[in-house]
Amino acid sequence: MASTTAAPSPIQLCVKAAVGDPDTLGDCPFSQRVLLTLEEKKVPYEMKLINVSDKPQWFLEISPEGKVPVLQSHGGEWVPDSDVITQIIEEKYPSPSLVTPPACASVGSKIFPSFVKFLLSNDPSDGLEQALVDELRGLDEHLKEHGPFINGENISAADLSLAPKLFHMEIALDHFKGWKIPEDLTNVHEYMKLLFNRESFLKTKPTKEHLIAGWAPKVNS
Repeated sequence: MASTTAAPSPIQLCVKAAVGDPDTLGDCPFSQRVLLTLEEKKVPYEMKLINVSDKPQWFLEISPEGKVPVLQSHGGEWVPDSDVITQIIEEKYPSPSLVTPPACASVGSKIFPSFVKFLLSNDPSDGLEQALVDELRGLDEHLKEHGPFINGENISAADLSLAPKLFHMEIALDHFKGWKIPEDLTNVHEYMKLLFNRESFLKTKPTKEHLIAGWAPKVNS
């Protein structure tokens, strides 16, 4: 009689729930990065949605700092930090490879902090808008040389880290500042279209309304 192998149990992952809607996936770009990695590798997973404004006690016991995402490893321990989590997934599920070569691993890495500073700034003369444009231009030039993705023809970890952050940037800056990415950054526009229309992204993205609700307390504070 042929032996049957039980299917591996789904990975357990704690992610942010939507602001004001605790039963819906929220707007955390670091949580989405992990979800994108699992989707691209076709790894089964189960989400536990965490209301970050009212964190349950069981969650604080596994994540004392109260941060998401947190992944339960096959050894049973809970692991925080999207950098660490995506590395664990890559090692455990190496195919398809999402490794970004060191030479391009940091491409676009300053865009998100530059976006946040500009979003929260009230001084038009502080140079933060130009700092963000400079970072986006650097990405545009890299994509022109090496695209369509950061590592060429195939999507990799750097793209999956950057995609949610670009989505936040596009929606939040348009909503709160009426700001749009300069039209001449054509490679960035094409890149974002490529990422945002990918099946893995469509399955894991927050709604525009939830994303705006997530940023509103920070912008209005």
